[in-house]
Amino acid sequence: MSVVFVCAVAALIWSPVALSAPTVRLSIVTGGTGGVYFPMGGGLAQLVSKYLPDTQATAEVTSASVDNMRLIGAKRADIAFTLADTAYDAYTGQATFQGTPIPIRTLTPLYNNFNHLVTIEGAGVATIADLKGKRVSVGSPGSGTEVTAVRILRAAGLDPDRDIRKERLGVQESVDAIKDRKIDAFFWSGGLPTSAVLDLATTPGIRIKLVPMDTTLAELQKTYGNLYFKAVILKEIYPGASASAATIGVANLLVVHQDFSADLAYQVTKLIYERRADLAQVHKEAANITLTGVAGRSPVPFHPGASRYFKEKGVPGF
Repeated sequence: MSVVFVCAVAALIWSPVALSAPTVRLSIVTGGTGGVYFPMGGGLAQLVSKYLPDTQATAEVTSASVDNMRLIGAKRADIAFTLADTAYDAYTGQATFQGTPIPIRTLTPLYNNFNHLVTIEGAGVATIADLKGKRVSVGSPGSGTEVTAVRILRAAGLDPDRDIRKERLGVQESVDAIKDRKIDAFFWSGGLPTSAVLDLATTPGIRIKLVPMDTTLAELQKTYGNLYFKAVILKEIYPGASASAATIGVANLLVVHQDFSADLAYQVTKLIYERRADLAQVHKEAANITLTGVAGRSPVPFHPGASRYFKEKGVPGF
């Protein structure tokens, strides 16, 4: 009996289950609950946990791009959603990151963000110039929305600190505030549709207006080059919008620290493309993730693990 018991214990000790690799836990930092980053990050976390062996991922709510870059830099997060302009500032140590560059690397470009300037009928805002003296939210502190909003205001000849009555609210908080007539307009940088803006558009008694911002593009490109480009928010995206709005577009990126595992970088990048249809069920912007022109759509160098995947797929530029 004792020999059998000892053998049984030995078999258990040396079994594959007992020797299985420890679980890798990944933190995916996203944005606020009313935007696109959070649901898409949640979808990505589910895919990673389901399809990558011995790996568990969790999506975290944050203030988005700027905070996400700092979390990656401090190695308090593993994978981050970010706007390309914020990523470039972080990588080069400019603007908010002046003197403290963050060694990020891109896994893949995602979909494009559309800068929204949202108001409602009766607020007296038809152009960017009409924002002067108005109560305007420029996005939450630590968000990419705030970075871009401030740049757009300056490109339009407005001083963000003097010419508007500035609020710093996330997209859901901005929607709540404009419903309560506590603000007149708000900026938001997000995919289409953004759930919080859709909520505003479908609120009884409110008619949403999207203010064009393409007039600022030439001035933006003088300083920031092709980080910004012309985009259009079609009126059909948000019920009740009276017209489509020509605006400013900026790419979204998925980034990691330069020290992130090359094997995991490869696996996560591959997973995104192989399971893109699953992500699109979470938010339809995932359907716009494409291999076309990948190499030229990130102002930040690609992680070697991601580059390996793109090379295998024969993507030009790798």
